[in-house]
Amino acid sequence: MKTKKKLLFTRPEMFELNKKLLLKRGVTIEAIAEISYMQQSKYSDDVSRAICVESVEKILSLRDVFHHVQLAAEIDRLAEENKFQGPIQDIIMEDLGLFGVDETLGLDVSGLYGTIGQTNFGDIDVNKHGIVQRLNDAGKEEGICHTFLDDIVGAIAAAASTRVAQVVNEDLAHEDIDVKRFSIFDL
Repeated sequence: MKTKKKLLFTRPEMFELNKKLLLKRGVTIEAIAEISYMQQSKYSDDVSRAICVESVEKILSLRDVFHHVQLAAEIDRLAEENKFQGPIQDIIMEDLGLFGVDETLGLDVSGLYGTIGQTNFGDIDVNKHGIVQRLNDAGKEEGICHTFLDDIVGAIAAAASTRVAQVVNEDLAHEDIDVKRFSIFDL
């Protein structure tokens, strides 16, 4: 009897699988949230680390993000194990500057929150904040590859940062009209 493969996961399952995989690669939710906090706290005093953590957690539960995180970590792992053939093995392992496929995946994740999400990702990708810098630096060590993971982590931070800005501004908009916040939209 052939066992059916599980291909679809619930949002809580996807969150837990992403969290576990990121932790295995040395990335915590708090480290990602710290980047979001750094980006947004300069624009608003109403930003808390808690809303940044909540935003990262929400993003890690999204199906598209689940697929990106799982793929990115697997590509890096396979490169570490020398499983690719031809020049792509060295290109990925060395994180060649002209190789932009990793950034393309990052743009896709950050694009879930529009152009601002992608702009936030550009800032993180160029300036290498927090855990992204640590992943990038560790990826330069012998036998370690974070070519894809550093961009996916940066993209999650960028999307979370954008979500934080949306939540804070939604709250401010409701203050202006003195109406209790109620929305069918889950930012």
